[in-house]
Amino acid sequence: MLAVIGGSGIYDLDESGTSESIALETPFGPPSGPIRKVRIGETDVLFLARHGAGHIYSPTSVPYRANVFALKGLGATHLIGLSAVGSLREELPPRTLVIPDQLIDRTVFRERTFFESGIVAHVGIADPFCRHLRDAIVEAANRERCVVQQDGTYVCIEGPQFSTRAESNLFRSWGASVIGMTAMPEARLAREAGLCYAMLALVTDYDVWHDSEEDVSVEVVASNLQANSDNALAIVMQLAAGGLPKLMCECKLALQHAIMTDEDHIPAEALAWMRVLTGDLTGTY
Repeated sequence: MLAVIGGSGIYDLDESGTSESIALETPFGPPSGPIRKVRIGETDVLFLARHGAGHIYSPTSVPYRANVFALKGLGATHLIGLSAVGSLREELPPRTLVIPDQLIDRTVFRERTFFESGIVAHVGIADPFCRHLRDAIVEAANRERCVVQQDGTYVCIEGPQFSTRAESNLFRSWGASVIGMTAMPEARLAREAGLCYAMLALVTDYDVWHDSEEDVSVEVVASNLQANSDNALAIVMQLAAGGLPKLMCECKLALQHAIMTDEDHIPAEALAWMRVLTGDLTGTY
């Protein structure tokens, strides 16, 4: 099952009115809002607006853990995050679509793991995005005749303010391609949940490093967001209609041997929600 988390400007996936609305609670609180479920081709698709109806959650206050847990609990195997970003490269102008392959996390205030309060898990995230899902998105974009940049490094800042000019140039010196505020801890949590995760980043501006362009503002972002959103949703629909890639990667095995805490030291209520994440993995504890 495919799950889609929509970012700024993307608050619904189904305009036909046929989708089912699911409201639920999780051990980590409620998600950003009701989850919509719709059938596209042969694929069941879950959709959740990251910032909630009416855009009420800032990048820092988004309930990332509840969002990812809810989607996993409803049966998601693949997760695509849609995210508005600024470009850090001349060759990635506004309205470019980027499928990043790497992440730099500059957030500091967010709850970044499911495992705390006496439960220790060390999960690998060297490659934070699933290569097979990224390839499937590229193929869907080609079928839709949308041009996408197939790799790049996404630097995730805390926000909600945009970068200073010095910060923007620092990130450029690191080799980052785009800058946004929501890929982390979403990618970390998706890996802990054993989901194949990829991001479709929607370039809305050149950030503030680009002296010949207008400095980034809400007005600049909004003017480019609609065209990007239409293309991104078309790609998602094309992917769902064509079917999801087979689970040939190791994303689903992320928790195998990762939990260090002895099972008899884990509270019973924690074991219950942990099994939602681990499924039928052996050698988990």
